[in-house]
Amino acid sequence: MFAFLKRHPCWIALIAGLASATGFEPLNLWPVTLICLTVWLWLTNDAATLKSAMLRGWVFGVGLFTVGDNWIQHAFDFQEKMPPWLGYIAVVLLALYLAVYPAIAGGLIWRFGREGPVPGTRFALVAGAAWILTEWLRGTLFTGYPWNPMAVIWLPVGGVAHLASWIGTYALSGVTIVVAAAILAAVYRQWRLPAVVMVLLIVRGIIIPHAPPPAANAPHVHVVQPNIGQQAVHEDDYAGRVLRKLLALSGRPGPVPRLVVWPEGMVNYYIEDGYPVEWYGGIDPRSVRAAIASILGPHDMALVGGTALFFNQQQQITGAGNSVFIVDPAAKLQGRYDKAHLVPYGEYLPMRWLLGRLGVARLVMGDIDFIPGPGPRSYAVSGFGNIGMQICYEIIFSGHVVDEAHRPDMIFNPSNDAWFGKWGPPEHLAQARMRAIEEGLPILRSTPTGISAVIDADGKLVAHIPQGVAGAIDVPIPAKKPPTLFSRVGNRMALIVGVLFLIGAVAFRRRSR
Repeated sequence: MFAFLKRHPCWIALIAGLASATGFEPLNLWPVTLICLTVWLWLTNDAATLKSAMLRGWVFGVGLFTVGDNWIQHAFDFQEKMPPWLGYIAVVLLALYLAVYPAIAGGLIWRFGREGPVPGTRFALVAGAAWILTEWLRGTLFTGYPWNPMAVIWLPVGGVAHLASWIGTYALSGVTIVVAAAILAAVYRQWRLPAVVMVLLIVRGIIIPHAPPPAANAPHVHVVQPNIGQQAVHEDDYAGRVLRKLLALSGRPGPVPRLVVWPEGMVNYYIEDGYPVEWYGGIDPRSVRAAIASILGPHDMALVGGTALFFNQQQQITGAGNSVFIVDPAAKLQGRYDKAHLVPYGEYLPMRWLLGRLGVARLVMGDIDFIPGPGPRSYAVSGFGNIGMQICYEIIFSGHVVDEAHRPDMIFNPSNDAWFGKWGPPEHLAQARMRAIEEGLPILRSTPTGISAVIDADGKLVAHIPQGVAGAIDVPIPAKKPPTLFSRVGNRMALIVGVLFLIGAVAFRRRSR
């Protein structure tokens, strides 16, 4: 078998990369991912030169990201200015760039971890540190794109994913690479590292934490999923039909205070006062707020996704905000959160002065770019404590979802995953679950077409609405946990774990000498 691999290393790397993406949602074939990572590590160690090691890592990455990000193509199915087939090219082009990071990891592993034909403990530790560094770079450079960090494959495996509450996602991804290296060591009948890793995984896997139950008098959250997709945007009376559907699914007040939450951007009317009158299209914002307040009891509150507008002193529009509005029972706005981490080409067009002239358009309809907000914020919502806000894509950024000065009691993550086919929504949900584990906070997700969910502070699904189903969830709001180690230290834990790996690698090198 090894002889066959040596004759076709790049083809094997590509196949391994393609197959490795099956370990993420929606397939969850995590053992396949571990095997594929083991193959990549073997190909890296077996490379004759640094260049060939990096090439194999790059080819592996092309396969991994092409399959893992296939959902991006579906965003092009709803465009008037760009044909759907362009989406397939966009996925591959993105994969060609993202594959640079596994290529760098492969180069670092080959240069600093290679011990000879038989990879050992030093190789494994350098590999883990290299992956931590490059995955963190992927999530940081050029605004960052940390979609599907390797750590997410552990969500189905009991307590292993909960290591993220100590060390965070990036460091857990590095641990995943060490596990794959231990499998490779076992192939060569080097048993010390595999034995240690196996014991640690078994111990960690059987220790499953339990989030505290909701208080007996805990208020409820009412999550609404209208199941109205992007294909309906151009239909007559779209805005009115969406609002009526949201109101119908929001239920009526009960004996327990309710936090009613709606998806990202689903209120298609402007509900703030003070805009130039022509922007309202004849719809009084007070009437829209009154309609929302009509489904609220005296102790209820609503968090609704909509759009804010920004104007200069000459009343000329300067941009928009992808926003969450806090609406009280008196039809007044108690606060507004503006999304801070915007999606390039989705919510704004980089270098618009050039790309606009070339005919390049945003994937999200509209000619006005969104303007970023100030970053994670917690809002004191009467009767519900402090609520953190993270809109859609923001939730995938490990270590950047909580207002550190005002730790919230929960995070509201409205999203619009209707653009992203069958793979995007479950992958997005999985990453939201990782944030719940890291921060020890429950997360409330409301999306137009799914998957809407209530996630407890251990990352478990309390309740969810599947894709393509209209409905609502009404459950007690899960309790938060005490601050986790990661919530206190943040992504400095990735640095700490990476340095510990390297110290261990140096120690093993000296011992071998």
